[in-house]
Amino acid sequence: MGGMPLAAIITIAVIAGVIVLIVAVTFALRARRHKRLSQQLVKRNDDQVHYVFVVNPSKPQAAQRRAHIEQFCRDKGLTDVEFIDTQLDKDGRACAKEALANGADVVVAVGGDGTVRTVASAMSGTGHAMGIIPIGTGNLFARNMGIPIDDIDAALTVATSHGSRHVDVGRLSLLDDPKADHGHAFLIIAGVGFDAAMIDDTDPQLKKNISWLAYFVGGVKNLFTPKYRGDVTITSTDGSMHTRHGVAFRTFMAGNCGQIPVFSLMPNASYDDGILDFEIIDTSGGIFGWANLFGDVVHQTITGKPGSNPLSTNSTMDQIQGVSAEITLEKPVLAQVDGDMLGRTRHLRFTVDREALCVRVPEVAPDMSATGIIPPIRD
Repeated sequence: MGGMPLAAIITIAVIAGVIVLIVAVTFALRARRHKRLSQQLVKRNDDQVHYVFVVNPSKPQAAQRRAHIEQFCRDKGLTDVEFIDTQLDKDGRACAKEALANGADVVVAVGGDGTVRTVASAMSGTGHAMGIIPIGTGNLFARNMGIPIDDIDAALTVATSHGSRHVDVGRLSLLDDPKADHGHAFLIIAGVGFDAAMIDDTDPQLKKNISWLAYFVGGVKNLFTPKYRGDVTITSTDGSMHTRHGVAFRTFMAGNCGQIPVFSLMPNASYDDGILDFEIIDTSGGIFGWANLFGDVVHQTITGKPGSNPLSTNSTMDQIQGVSAEITLEKPVLAQVDGDMLGRTRHLRFTVDREALCVRVPEVAPDMSATGIIPPIRD
């Protein structure tokens, strides 16, 4: 950044200031929602079944969280409880399969989005309920589900009591990987290009210190990388296929739910409609194109409508809905699912399994549907 022009530095500073302002407003709104949620949770009925908690021990305070969970279960009289730790060679998917083999009725993911994603990969299609105790940095899926991210007792109450919803599970298959035996699950957003490069370049220590804001730093590192190009085929809900050749883009994303901290990347994305929201993002004009894109994201966050700001001249956000998309790229590109890196690929496919996952979520009032949190189906 040493050679970055003054105008670019000022633009980045203004963007950072806007983010700080929006964050402050978000925290104020969260406090109000938290109070309302606390009043709702006291009405929930405990569920005395076999629970298996899949814990990511690498997360800060994981040991303390486990002790807290054990005490919570004792206080609630939950006696059929088991713990399985993830390991370097044993991810959440393998742990969840072990839990189900051990007779688990409910499998609870204790970790960040990566642990939630891999546990969900195994739970999908089983009919068994999944709970979430978010102890990661982003906790994006938990946020979209309305699960408390800063109150472990509230999250435990949700996970161990009746109140669930069936949600879609996205899958990203690397078609040029001969070793792949299943599609990589995602619950939030998967993508190739800039978003994957940004995640790959985010400092893990910085992420621990400033949470999801660390991705902003990773993004700055990749503002001036070349565009990507490839052929894109999207299959609509009616089965028709639409192909675009030689598409140039900064990033291509598939969203199951589009809310991230502070912003809405895909306002129309719904986690239970059996549809993926595909977003093709492009910019031109260097830093000013990225500034335009930031304005587009702010615009659709405020309006709740997808697409670019009418005043944008150097950025585009094409959003298309469908049940699958296949991409063939000119060169290998980094791919990610819910923030987990998959490496580089030239040929990939996005698909969706409709309402395949049963997730325990809070009981919420109907008037909260405007926030993207929908009242759950009781299990």
